[in-house]
Amino acid sequence: MVLRAPDGSQRLSFQTVTDHVSPVWPAGPDDQQMMMHLDVAVEDLEAGVTWALESGATEAAHQPQKDVRVMLDPAGHPFCLFARSFDMD
Repeated sequence: MVLRAPDGSQRLSFQTVTDHVSPVWPAGPDDQQMMMHLDVAVEDLEAGVTWALESGATEAAHQPQKDVRVMLDPAGHPFCLFARSFDMD
């Protein structure tokens, strides 16, 4: 699902928290859980991974799907990249 504002635009807002505890991927029963998760469609999966790595992300050690890459942002938040193979509008 793609969320859009009434004017059709798309936005994300981020805030910092001084006592933030990074989530663990994959999380166990007593681990910090994800607070939200982003799935990002890319035209080419390997090119998307390269771009994410160059932008400061790391590739998660645990990769549960062949056609999706779990990445971690610099604060440890997981997000997924997947090859866009269908119209998401």
